[in-house]
Amino acid sequence: MTESPKRSKQTPESRIPEGYRSSRRASRSLKQAKRAERADRVANWWHRLFDVARRLGYVLAVGVTALVGVALVLLLVVTAVNGIARWSGLRSSGSGKNPADATSNKPDENLLIIGDDGGKAAGFLAMRIDPTAKQILGIAIPEGAFIEVPGQGFERIGESYPAGAEVSLTAISNYLTVPFKRYVVVPGSAYRAIVKNRQVADLASQITSTSLTPEERVDLTAAIAEVPAKSIAFVPLPVKPIKLGTQTYYEPQRQEVADLLQAWWGVDPAATSDVTRVIVYNGAGSPGVAGDAAQMLIRGGFRVVDTKNADNFKYKTTTVVVQRGPIEKGQQVVEVLGAGVVKERRTDENISDIIVVIGKDFSPTKK
Repeated sequence: MTESPKRSKQTPESRIPEGYRSSRRASRSLKQAKRAERADRVANWWHRLFDVARRLGYVLAVGVTALVGVALVLLLVVTAVNGIARWSGLRSSGSGKNPADATSNKPDENLLIIGDDGGKAAGFLAMRIDPTAKQILGIAIPEGAFIEVPGQGFERIGESYPAGAEVSLTAISNYLTVPFKRYVVVPGSAYRAIVKNRQVADLASQITSTSLTPEERVDLTAAIAEVPAKSIAFVPLPVKPIKLGTQTYYEPQRQEVADLLQAWWGVDPAATSDVTRVIVYNGAGSPGVAGDAAQMLIRGGFRVVDTKNADNFKYKTTTVVVQRGPIEKGQQVVEVLGAGVVKERRTDENISDIIVVIGKDFSPTKK
């Protein structure tokens, strides 16, 4: 019997390739690895983002804290100034002297000390020497304080000094509404020592220039010698610094300044009913003539709120226009300037009481 042939084995060609599953597994592992890599990149990205946010938050927190600190320091400074002013006012009252009865009408008790740094102003100390209460009070005005300077408009008060100490004197007197008739100039180093340490005992020996007579210098030294050190108080003018380009200006803070003036000089700058406000126009064309007239008016007891050019320079006669208040005030302006005619033109505007247009008949030498 013929033996049936054995079933032949499967040929190698018919087998499933050995690398199939291994390749499939490799592809799957590769995909898993890529997914893991992408997930890792996303996690790292979120981690870096969180780290940047955390650092930015820290910087912002430090910045806000610094700003709050600066604001608190400024608040404390202003509060201290007001506290000193009120304390001094109470001290005057306690000694039997009413601050409202201060020397607002006694210019001989007022003295302006100007610090000089090689022809430039180091600062201004508006000082009051009260021989009755035996005390010396003062407001230190920085040279960068932005106020009305006669003939120059609103400007740093330090810019008034190159035109002469008299210009600074009238500008500060006009701003504070306190009559200052006398000044002394001392070196900048001496000025800073006076303000910082209240060293006024040897003031007379430091003077380089002054409007005082020899007799007045002797009287000044004697008056200062009678004041004990504990009764001398100087405070800085309350100001707000303003940066304009490379220049820093200091804007006086109206209410805080008013508190000081009320406590130490008994004057209220807001009570304009007692002060005649004047605007001076240059209608003559001569450079600086409006500033010269403004200084004369300030020394005469008027308050100059602005100086500017007129609509033309052809005015032959100085014109004094009374807008508010008694007509007699206009005649007083004419007497101070030594020129002019008075006209009346009433208005409801509350900027000034009198407008003065300087004509060619005006001369600064006339009083």
